[in-house]
Amino acid sequence: VFSDLDVKAVKIGMVSRRETIAAIADGLRRFGKRAVVDPVMVATSGDALLRPDAVAALIEELLPLALVATPNLAEAALMTGRAIAGDEAEMARQAEAIMRTGAHAVLVKGGHLKGQEATDLFFDGDTLVRLPAGRIETRNDHGTGCTLSAAIAAGLAKGVPLIEAVSAAKAYLHAAISAADRLEIGQGRGPVHHFHRWWKD
Repeated sequence: VFSDLDVKAVKIGMVSRRETIAAIADGLRRFGKRAVVDPVMVATSGDALLRPDAVAALIEELLPLALVATPNLAEAALMTGRAIAGDEAEMARQAEAIMRTGAHAVLVKGGHLKGQEATDLFFDGDTLVRLPAGRIETRNDHGTGCTLSAAIAAGLAKGVPLIEAVSAAKAYLHAAISAADRLEIGQGRGPVHHFHRWWKD
């Protein structure tokens, strides 16, 4: 695809095998691409989704190719070997540690912190940007991390600067979560409402 099309943005989600990670990293290097890397490593339940060798490969091979990495608190802790952050100061320290892997920028997602706000921290090596949003209680919260990283990539594909793409993606996700309870899909926890702007009740 890279050899045929002018690809403006790449988003990498969950990759569970070391061999797959190595193949992706090789392709990104060959074509001089950096990616939005959503390091899906830990389930909401706290269970590990990747084997230890895949975690190591992700840190060593993919993070240096990340235009921005978007870990949640558990993933940031796993990548840095630190305890899960309990406050924004520790989130910032872990963002700096992840930057040292070679990532161009990091967005540590603070949605699992306690409090009235769900605050993410963006760090690009020079500037730390706080991205707060009011916490929303909803039963439909599947796909939040995937949606955020995909929305960042969509902004980058349109030529938006990175911090603006991150900020716009955060706003889009917050609106999609706010509208999520308008959906009734199945009996369990459902997805966020991606098409809330165009949906007709």
